[in-house]
Amino acid sequence: MNPGLPITAARAALARCHACHLLSRMKPLPPGSHAHCPRCGAALHLRKPDSLARAWALTLAAYILYIPANTLPIMTVVSMGHGEPDTILSGVRVLIAGGLWPLALLVFFASVVVPVLKLFALTYLLVSVWRKSRWRPRDRTVLYRITEAVGRWSMIDVFMISILVALVKLGAIATIEPGAGALAFASVVIVTMFAAMSFDPRLIWDALENPDER
Repeated sequence: MNPGLPITAARAALARCHACHLLSRMKPLPPGSHAHCPRCGAALHLRKPDSLARAWALTLAAYILYIPANTLPIMTVVSMGHGEPDTILSGVRVLIAGGLWPLALLVFFASVVVPVLKLFALTYLLVSVWRKSRWRPRDRTVLYRITEAVGRWSMIDVFMISILVALVKLGAIATIEPGAGALAFASVVIVTMFAAMSFDPRLIWDALENPDER
């Protein structure tokens, strides 16, 4: 380590408990043993174990699930015995054709734009950490916080479908049935949320600990 660098929590062997958030000093332990939080007993780690591997696996799984989420029908509106399944994009077109521009924009932003941007942001963060990039770590940390905060709002489409399915039960007059795309889309949102939770943003700053290493 470079002695001229400021003291950081990792260099001072300070670890924050992932369960109760108590900051504790990790004492040297025999190989194979783990330090535990003195307050709640949870295992202590300077960094989330296998953070990159788990975040990569979950992000790739979300990319795969995103394909059926947008190609399979998300719901079917049956009116007077007739109806056809709609995907997310076809549903947006139907809303626009019906003059419901605000709702169409909300669905498009929450169900298409946000998931794509979140996947791209997670991919960029993972690649930058893997390459040990030192470029603008503060901005990348802010990007991670935004990505983690806004990702859950994509569930608004799933909530809307679940409400419509529960409320619109008028027999032969009108019925709304969920499609396989809704399950795939919900899976995308949940998996990306877990991917963001698995990523340890402190890894962004680790490249600055030893500036002489390449």
